[in-house]
Amino acid sequence: MTDSVRASAVESADDGAVIRTRALTKRYRGGQLAVDGLDLTVPAGSVFGFLGPNGSGKTTTIRMLMGLIEPTAGAARVLGHPMPRAARAVLPHVGALIEGPALYGFLSGRDNLLRYDAADPTADPRTRRARVTAALERVGLTAAAGKKAKAYSLGMKQRLGLAAALLQPRRLLVLDEPTNGLDPQGMREIRSLVRELAAEGTTVFLSSHLLDEIEQVCTHAAVMAQGRLIVQGPVADLAAGARGRLVVTTPDPAEAARVLKEQGVVDVVLAEDRVSAEAPPADRDLADVNSALVTAGVRVRGFIVERASLEDAFVALTGEGFDVAG
Repeated sequence: MTDSVRASAVESADDGAVIRTRALTKRYRGGQLAVDGLDLTVPAGSVFGFLGPNGSGKTTTIRMLMGLIEPTAGAARVLGHPMPRAARAVLPHVGALIEGPALYGFLSGRDNLLRYDAADPTADPRTRRARVTAALERVGLTAAAGKKAKAYSLGMKQRLGLAAALLQPRRLLVLDEPTNGLDPQGMREIRSLVRELAAEGTTVFLSSHLLDEIEQVCTHAAVMAQGRLIVQGPVADLAAGARGRLVVTTPDPAEAARVLKEQGVVDVVLAEDRVSAEAPPADRDLADVNSALVTAGVRVRGFIVERASLEDAFVALTGEGFDVAG
């Protein structure tokens, strides 16, 4: 299929997707293939996690979606319009925080936002200060509004960038590593803000290398690795595709591990009074495994199968570990 045919197919699609790409590809000079044939669909109203290790092609993809760089091949539509061709029509409806905010260090946080708002031709200057005040309050920067941006911590700069993205109502909010530099409390506040925005009808496209962040806040996700899309879909479905962990709590962990291995259970891990292992296949009766433990004299205090996490799904899909803690 030629690029023009792919583009036509994307442009004719009208299924309510806020972002849709077909065979989107970016190859840099020198031959580096940063994004390889990406087919991505972001449903309207979703909080969509764009997940992958650093260097997996997430930021390059976002830059193509926002019209900041041209794709080498393939096509993309954002809010129903082809990008980058329709950037002027699309971008006023999109709030974005990509690779950290661009700030004037000599200006206060409030004055930075006033500058951002003044640059928006659709913004009513009569209500500018009210919008800026509301945006600062929403991201928790009211008390620091008068401080020069160069004195802001990394986390405060991230908050100010989010405030800039929220100066106007947005149909789509694109956030590249939005909790970068934030402390745990700040991360919780940003997650709460993302949920609020989604409840108000804004689609949020959130790039991250933190699996727990995606799992806590996102309804849908896509997993990238080495420039290629591995899988996408509802977060619950992605995790359900991986086996959970069988966890046995016992004062006899060594004996329990031995019995589990004899029962054909794999990936057995001992930790004090707890033994975990890959859950047996669905056609295996867990009662038989428990019975074997009891028959061998293992004192079983707990016997459960923990739900698979997004990390489990990623490892199952790629065979690689993942930087969960960041």
